[in-house]
Amino acid sequence: MKKSIIKKLFIKLSKIMGYEVIDQNSFMSPTLERELNKDLSKINEKSIVLPLGEVKISRKVKSILVLFRTNSNVEIWDQNKKRIFELPKIEYTLRSLNSLLKSINFCKEKYPSIEIKLTIIDDNTNENNLNKIKKLTNKNKFNIKIEKVDHQKYKKVIKEQKNEQTYSNLSSLFCCYETAKKNTEDLVFFVEDDYIHFEPMMDEMIASYERITSQLSKDIFMCPADYPYLYMDNQKTNILIGNKRHWRTVNKTLCTFMTSKKLLEEYWDNFYKTCIDRNDPFEKYINEIYMKEVCISPLKSLSVHFTNVNSSYGLSPFIDYKKLWDESE
Repeated sequence: MKKSIIKKLFIKLSKIMGYEVIDQNSFMSPTLERELNKDLSKINEKSIVLPLGEVKISRKVKSILVLFRTNSNVEIWDQNKKRIFELPKIEYTLRSLNSLLKSINFCKEKYPSIEIKLTIIDDNTNENNLNKIKKLTNKNKFNIKIEKVDHQKYKKVIKEQKNEQTYSNLSSLFCCYETAKKNTEDLVFFVEDDYIHFEPMMDEMIASYERITSQLSKDIFMCPADYPYLYMDNQKTNILIGNKRHWRTVNKTLCTFMTSKKLLEEYWDNFYKTCIDRNDPFEKYINEIYMKEVCISPLKSLSVHFTNVNSSYGLSPFIDYKKLWDESE
């Protein structure tokens, strides 16, 4: 009886002092009132990873603007190849969007205090395919905007290109970055329409962003895909602990990544130069940012770039591609 009373008082005192107690015998935390195999973290408050303990969240995520850039008419930009499963591009766009919507809904249910907005930046999608996209978005409860790219707007800014497809791609990217600059309040997530996402993707991105930025005391870039081309040389990297994933520092990404309003504005010149001409590599000026700022990607991947099966820029390793493809239908 005395032990029980002392235990209860100790738990109560620990809560008041801001400490968490772990009972390894029962494999639970009496202060958190949860089993240890459950999610112990509290968004915008603390991140807890066993056995590393607690990280106080100093960099809280308030909102995310998700910009989904799509063109369902181009099979693979700048390549004469077919994607894995060899279906029309609209199939990849719809599955990409569907998996993204699932991930957002999963996250919104878990973190209702964080505002998530989705805007689709559409580049020349034909009416039939656009109706399919609208039908998919209409099933969701939260507000989704669709903006059409005005190609004429960028004629005087973008340098003359070898073909219309390249100009169109640069225009849609420019539109995406300008929309972000104008509307981002906290975080912005740029997403292309040939990535298929695991349902916990947004959850892990947000919770890991808070944890890692609070530890580093600075905003960062995050890429949800574990790209195979980053394993082609013996490059040094740092491994960080996220919410439920290991993350590693990288110095290259494609055009799908998340960052903050602060970094978007600070490196606006790099974003601008990415859009005014076809660079080699395409992401040259984005990758230059990572020489100064931290960029991380997950181990293993939270999103998979569904390109050609032989592409070093595409399919992340150790993933059941067919299962992920089927689940996103």
